[in-house]
Amino acid sequence: MTSYLSEEEREALRERYWSVRARMEEACRRCGRRPEDVTLIAVSKTKPVSMIEELAALGQKDFGENHVQEIVEKEAEFPDVSYHMIGHLQRNKVRKVVGKAVMIHSVDSLRLAEEISRCAVQKGLTVPVLVEVNVGNEESKYGFTFDEVEEAAARMALLPGIRVRGLMCVAPNRENSEENRPLFRKMRELSVDIRGKNTDNTEKGILSMGMTKDFEIAIEEGATHIRVGTALFGSRNYGNTES
Repeated sequence: MTSYLSEEEREALRERYWSVRARMEEACRRCGRRPEDVTLIAVSKTKPVSMIEELAALGQKDFGENHVQEIVEKEAEFPDVSYHMIGHLQRNKVRKVVGKAVMIHSVDSLRLAEEISRCAVQKGLTVPVLVEVNVGNEESKYGFTFDEVEEAAARMALLPGIRVRGLMCVAPNRENSEENRPLFRKMRELSVDIRGKNTDNTEKGILSMGMTKDFEIAIEEGATHIRVGTALFGSRNYGNTES
């Protein structure tokens, strides 16, 4: 997975990185938040370790991957950063990612949570997880509906070996990203409601939401973690799945 960047590629990557950081700071300024309270997860799926190393040298420590195999390979080659599992996770691949990812953002079913719990207990670990919410009720996406989330989070919190840290969503890919603002706002309200419940084994303050097209709006509406890929690494050559 190793590749080498030209000086031109390194400079372009650095420029994109500092541009994203500046946009984050400006969004925080507009809504009266501190930039240090928002974590940037650089979505490095399909990108070489050399890019991760370059951003790490600038101070970027959190990277997001959609596929278990990429986390396993990149963590082995460059373990000096934190890898987050942000894509759909199949139950038969849970064992490989438990202990490699610092957080699993995409827990979209109770059966998946149970498998994470089982593997975590076997390995003697506690795995931070986020409950995935299908905010747009899209058939092509995973996660719980708004009405299901509270019960799901409460049931997950009873499982050993996992700690529910908050919520995650993938908002609809819209031309006008402002249309996602009400969904982000509803996520924040839901987070506050759940946080108000005194549930053991739960720290529910994380809101992982916002990607390249809408991360500034997500920050304004309370995101604690944003997942940015294209604005950092450039366009990818497939489908409509950019982060």
